[in-house]
Amino acid sequence: MSSSISRALAGKLRRGAAAASAATAGVPALRRPRPLLRSPAPSLSPWPSRFSTSFPAAAAAAAAADGSSSGARGKENGSRWSRWLLFVPGAIAFGLGTWQVFRRQDKINMLEYRQGRLDMEPMELKDVSPSNKDLQSLEFRRVFGKGVFDDKRSIFVGPRSRSISGVTENGYYLITPLMPISDDPESVKFPVLVNRGWVPRSWRDKFLETLDDAGKPKDASETSVQKSEEKSWWKPWSKKPKNVEEHVATVASVEVLGVIRGSEKPSIFVPANDPASSQWFYVDTAAIAHASGLPADTLYTEDINENVNPSNPYPVPKEVNTLIRSSVMPQDHLNYTLTWYSLSAAVTFMAFKRLRQKKSRR
Repeated sequence: MSSSISRALAGKLRRGAAAASAATAGVPALRRPRPLLRSPAPSLSPWPSRFSTSFPAAAAAAAAADGSSSGARGKENGSRWSRWLLFVPGAIAFGLGTWQVFRRQDKINMLEYRQGRLDMEPMELKDVSPSNKDLQSLEFRRVFGKGVFDDKRSIFVGPRSRSISGVTENGYYLITPLMPISDDPESVKFPVLVNRGWVPRSWRDKFLETLDDAGKPKDASETSVQKSEEKSWWKPWSKKPKNVEEHVATVASVEVLGVIRGSEKPSIFVPANDPASSQWFYVDTAAIAHASGLPADTLYTEDINENVNPSNPYPVPKEVNTLIRSSVMPQDHLNYTLTWYSLSAAVTFMAFKRLRQKKSRR
C-alpha cells in the first residue's frame, strides 16, 4: 500500500516538473551575475556574436597589411636615397677636378698677360703721371727714370726669407721714395715709391742706426767751434775760410729700372700693418705713401736692375722671372686635376660595386 502511494507521488512530481519546464522554455534563465572586473564589455552590435568577433580581427589584419605595405614603401624609398648618396663623393671629386681645369686655364692666361706686358718697350717715368692713367693699364709695364732717393722716408716690409747658398735668411724689402731733381729735365716729375730689393736683418739695423745718428743734434763743442768760426770769418788773420761747396751735402742721383706693381693681397695668416709702430708685413701702396708723406695715388715700382755693385751687394733687386711665376703654376693645377678625377673614378667604382652586392643578396 505504501509503495503504491510513493509511486503515485513520484509520478505526479515528474509530471509537474515536466509541465513547469515546458512553461518556462521561452523565458531566458536567470544567471548569477559575474564579478564586474571579469565581465566583458557589452556588445552594441545588432549582429550575432559570431559576426561581432570577426570584424575587429579583420580590421586588425587590414591595418597590419597597410602598415607592412607602407613600411615596405618607406624602406624602398630609403634604399633608393642611400643608393644616390653613394655617388655624392664621386660627384664632388669630379666637380673639384673640373674646377682645377678652369683654374689652370686662368693661370695660363694671367702669366701670358704678364709676359706680354714685360716684353713691351720700357716707359719713361717722367712721362707717367698717376692722374692720367689707370693703374691696371700700367701694371707690369717696365719703366725707367732718374731721381734722388730720400732715405729718411724709407720703409722696411717683412720679414721676408731668401735662400742664399742653400741657407735661408730672414730679411726685409726696402721701399724708398724716388724724389724729383729740380734742375734736371730727365728727372721724374712726381715722387715714386721704389722697392729697391731685399736686405738682411743686420743691414737694416745698421741702416736705421745711420739714420738715427744723422738726425741727432751736434755736440756742444762742435756748436761752439762753429759759432767762433762764424764770428771770425771777416778777420784776415783768421783761419782760411772754407769753401761753401764743402758744407753742401752732395746728393747722388740714381737711375731706376723697374716694373710698376700694385698692392699685395695678404692671406688670412698675415698680420695687419701697424703704421704707428712702423711694422709693415705686406705692401699697401696707399698706406705706405701716406706714411711717407706722399699722395695716396703714388706709383709703386719694383727695381729689377741687374747691375748690382759688388762692393755694395744690398739691396738685392727682384728678378724679372719672379714676376711671371706663381705659388701655384699651371702644372700644379694639372696635377690637382688628375688627382681629383682619379679619386672620383675610384669612389664611383666602389659605389657601383656596393650596389651589385646588394642586388645579389636579394
